[in-house]
Amino acid sequence: MTLHDETTPPDAAAPAHPVSGGADAGSHLDRVVGNPASRVFPDRDDARADPWSIDLERIQFSPYFSRLSAVTQVVSPSISGAPVHNRLTHTLKVSAIARVVALQLNTSSRRSGEGDVCNATVVEAAAYAHDLGHPPFGHLGESTLNRLAREELGLPDGFEGNAQTYRILASLDVVENAPRGLNLTAAVRAASAKYPWAPSVAAADIERVGPPRGIRRSPDGAYRVHKYSAYDLDLADLDDARQGVDAEPLRQSIEGAVMDLADDIAYSVHDVDDFYRAGILDHAPIAAEFRGWLDDVLEWRDRDDAEVRAELAPGAGLERLRRKMRRDDPWIADDEAFLAAVSDVDAEMVTDLLARPFDGSLTAERRLAAFTDRWIRRFQESARLRPLDTPRAGPVVLSPWAWHHVEVLKFVHKRFVLSRPDLAIQQRGMSRILARSVRALGEWLDDDLDRARTPRRLRELIALAREQYAQLPAERRPSDAEAERLSRSRGIVDYVASLTDSQAFALSEAISGRADRLWALGQRL
Repeated sequence: MTLHDETTPPDAAAPAHPVSGGADAGSHLDRVVGNPASRVFPDRDDARADPWSIDLERIQFSPYFSRLSAVTQVVSPSISGAPVHNRLTHTLKVSAIARVVALQLNTSSRRSGEGDVCNATVVEAAAYAHDLGHPPFGHLGESTLNRLAREELGLPDGFEGNAQTYRILASLDVVENAPRGLNLTAAVRAASAKYPWAPSVAAADIERVGPPRGIRRSPDGAYRVHKYSAYDLDLADLDDARQGVDAEPLRQSIEGAVMDLADDIAYSVHDVDDFYRAGILDHAPIAAEFRGWLDDVLEWRDRDDAEVRAELAPGAGLERLRRKMRRDDPWIADDEAFLAAVSDVDAEMVTDLLARPFDGSLTAERRLAAFTDRWIRRFQESARLRPLDTPRAGPVVLSPWAWHHVEVLKFVHKRFVLSRPDLAIQQRGMSRILARSVRALGEWLDDDLDRARTPRRLRELIALAREQYAQLPAERRPSDAEAERLSRSRGIVDYVASLTDSQAFALSEAISGRADRLWALGQRL
């Protein structure tokens, strides 16, 4: 559906606020379906400006947003020795790309005689919000907290950065006009959900449309949900938001699809920028990989899967990528488009850019800027609306040409940066920092003699989770004892996930008895 114009308040005939509910748990979520400007709680700020700009402002002024400047994107600047993106600079670029794509889609729609297809301010707000839930130390922190949450803290829905983002927007962050959360409009909340379901999504619901990205069918026939945008505690809020925009089951809103696409574009291009500057992208092995595949394209295609999986020769990684793309996304994967993408990346990135090491000169800066600007512009211009004819795609997609090129660029990052042993060594140390903090906080909460001195914020987060478990529907509500255990676990995860990289390190050191500047530490944590 088309949202109201971003500068025009919603139609006065459509109620902008929910009707206040009674004492029944969750009654504040009873809403008029199809009102994207609706909020969970009445909000007097809607009288002063259009609701989309209010939401954008709230996200930009959130302390969770400021925190992103001190959270790793892939590697810390102290490790690479060169300026690299953090979560905040990545977010700013995603927002810029997303807004341009949204405006381009609207311009194209107007030229064909139609109205706007998406709201650029809602897209921008979702882009600013999309990484709020990422924990310290990048994706390594996410996987570590998920393992700890499931295996040691007993949380069945674990930890997921996208779900934590939604939890911050709906429950953890604060605004004057609401008892919890930022009280954002349904449109912005729905757009912030890349994977609009919880881990508890029913198999029957998946069967109706087919498994989307983020859900896979296991060999035993069961579905494995490895990406999701809501924990069970926040699912009612997400369902309410999606009713407000009339979202299709298990499908992103148009604004959410634009945000997701922009994230992919930024990630695929600026990682090349970062690691070329830092001298981490070594030309020789990358060139060998690309030439090893391009020189024997037909031979690679003829080899059986088991042989390719075991192969270590240059070119095998790209061939495994080609097969994965065909297996996972047959609706768009194409061998000729993949060949063109590998050839283009080889010519423009491997041969033209990486063959000349970055030396910090203005000439090198200009060459790198030309590369990044050219590729981002190509990807932005390729975005288009798509019918909901496959569960693997949202309502806005890249062209087949651009999609293959993005996948090949992401392959370079995964294969030649994330797989490096030196990065793995450092990441294992970061993993131990998080594990030490989670375990120590749990032990502290178990200490009857010293529990009262745990950080007040931690106790407040546990109390919030306890309140939310009590409000779950009867069929999903745990027993009192189980709810207390789950609340404690969720509170610990919420607490640790909200730290910056340096705060996580400081907490780990302090809780191990090795802290410097002890008195200042208490104010930070």
